[in-house]
Amino acid sequence: MTAKQFLFLGDVIKYTLTAFGGPQAHIAIMLKEFVEKRNYLSEQELLELNALCQVLPGPASTQTITAIGYKIGGLWFAILTFLIWLLPSALMMAIAAILFVSYSSKIEIPKLLQVIEPMALGFVAYAAFIFASKVIKSKLTFTLAAVAFTCSMLLKNPFVFPFMFPVLVLFGGYITSRINTDDEERDLSEKLVINVNKNKVAYFFGILIFFALMGAIINRTSFFSLPVRLFENFYRNGIIIFGGGQVLIPYMYTEFVELKKYLTTQEFLSGYALQQIIPGPVFSFSSFLGGMAMKNSGIMGQLLGSFAAVLGINLPGLILILFIVPFWNDLKKITRVKNSMAGVNAVSVGFVIAAFFLLAKPIDINYFSVAIIVVTFTLLRFTKIPAAIIMLSGLLIGLFL
Repeated sequence: MTAKQFLFLGDVIKYTLTAFGGPQAHIAIMLKEFVEKRNYLSEQELLELNALCQVLPGPASTQTITAIGYKIGGLWFAILTFLIWLLPSALMMAIAAILFVSYSSKIEIPKLLQVIEPMALGFVAYAAFIFASKVIKSKLTFTLAAVAFTCSMLLKNPFVFPFMFPVLVLFGGYITSRINTDDEERDLSEKLVINVNKNKVAYFFGILIFFALMGAIINRTSFFSLPVRLFENFYRNGIIIFGGGQVLIPYMYTEFVELKKYLTTQEFLSGYALQQIIPGPVFSFSSFLGGMAMKNSGIMGQLLGSFAAVLGINLPGLILILFIVPFWNDLKKITRVKNSMAGVNAVSVGFVIAAFFLLAKPIDINYFSVAIIVVTFTLLRFTKIPAAIIMLSGLLIGLFL
């Protein structure tokens, strides 16, 4: 392993422990840490990877950091990067599920949330500002961002909301591809010969079919029945979820609380509140859900449930990004694909801005919370104080309030 790769893994660990604010804020942290500070890749490369991951189902932040790892060290280095990014938060949420069941009471965190929730909004506001300043370059990209923002705020029907993200992302990419590609470029016969890895295609669909069959065959009274079915449930959701964590939550609530009753509404909301003060991917919330679904099976059963859920929800996105990244440099050379990236990123800006307002709704907006948001944004924008120090300071303030 080279010195650069060791340095990168160290930065991934730091990123993992400071990536608060959800996927909307993660892109800003990556721009600051991996582009401006370390120059692991260019700003354009990061924005292109982010745009690619917005088009794919699965956790966009996880796919983006995994793709960066692939660019630096290849396949196994990408998988190592994926594990370093995912495991800390997943383990913390698994432990939270065990403690929740063991003590049979709510985990009280209101004081922490008084500071952490508005600080997370400050991170999101900073991400929106930075992302918009990099992406919004014309009236067209501004219009696409505005359309995405408006749809995010108005289209909240549970049957429409999950499909809104991929539809708008593809729409934005199509518009800029059509408008920014002139007639001469359209006439060029740009073709890319891709050696499709049939094994990866088989893995992608084969895993789903195999565990679906296993879940049907294994006796439901068996200890292994529920973990297998959990894996299949989360893997299936990992295939169809676009838009990241903000779409994950309503999906999970509908399936695991309302339909299957693996946990109560109070347990679900308590776990989600805990997720807000834990850095890392929002998809690690699945670790808590898997642990709570196995709450009657003891600590080892809960750990098995957490493992099955985390692996299931993340595996489709991991297979997809590792399938595409090897030929991404060739694919993006196609003029229409390259021009579509501007539209995809513009739509993503609209989602990030909308996320700020949607996440602000459950918070008690008062002078104190507004001050926390403004201070957090100002520290990120105008100082070189690491995000970790800013967030740890907020945790300490919350503890002593």
